[in-house]
Amino acid sequence: MSKKETYEQKAEALLMPIIEQHNFELVDVEYVKEGSNWYLRAYIDKEGGITVDDCEVVSRAFSDKLDEEDFIEEAYIMEVSSPGLGRPLKKEKDYKRSMGKELEIRTYRAIHKEKEFYGVLKAYDDDSVTIENEQGQQTFQKSEIALIRLAFDF
Repeated sequence: MSKKETYEQKAEALLMPIIEQHNFELVDVEYVKEGSNWYLRAYIDKEGGITVDDCEVVSRAFSDKLDEEDFIEEAYIMEVSSPGLGRPLKKEKDYKRSMGKELEIRTYRAIHKEKEFYGVLKAYDDDSVTIENEQGQQTFQKSEIALIRLAFDF
């Protein structure tokens, strides 16, 4: 397991009691380098959406736990935020929540000269995703998918 994965797993383990105490959902944890800075990000959600105050409550408690455990070697910036509208579907619960809703799928390689697809989520399993659109049903292998998220119009 990479250092990145280890940090993300340990951070998730520290976060779960805090998240559960407030009846929030932990959407994702990531440890990434952007420019010269490392970031440890936690994305949280709840029914009706997350507020800035919710993020602050989790951030303070999480910061205290991180200081106690002190398992990350590098200097980093810790952030707690809402996953936002354009969050990708990653976990089983993301797919379950998105059943019957319109998705945007972008593939790594062109399929029938297209790399961007829209359609209503009809089925999914560990390996594939099926959507329905004007062309009928289309099934994609998850390994072909660069991005999958809820479609939204502005």
